[in-house]
Amino acid sequence: MEAAHFVQINTGSPEPIYRQLIEQVRRRIAAGQLSAGDEIPSVRELAQALAVHPMTISKAYSMLEMEGLLERRRGLSMVVAAQHRRAQPPASRIELLRPALQKAADEARQLELPAAEVIALFTQLLTESQA
Repeated sequence: MEAAHFVQINTGSPEPIYRQLIEQVRRRIAAGQLSAGDEIPSVRELAQALAVHPMTISKAYSMLEMEGLLERRRGLSMVVAAQHRRAQPPASRIELLRPALQKAADEARQLELPAAEVIALFTQLLTESQA
């Protein structure tokens, strides 16, 4: 897998880069975009592609390994753990989306925005990204 397209980070986000990496890898595994045995970019490759410190990538990979999502192979690239042979069911994948939607809902309430407008914006954003 090409390191430059493996994940995307937002340097302006208040969320730490290593957390962004962890969440994106979790989602890709849950969606079946990454499955058991798929190699992931090395720490060095990904750090260089994202222009971040290698320890940031190493921390994210180590945490994913502790969760059982990745497996380390001595002298070889890390791979997606064996138990992730297929995508998770839609209900499980929706739960991964819940924290982001909860945050967006909280912000919309703080801004006192009408629910219909927020839902319309979300629908627009969702369909724009498919084009």
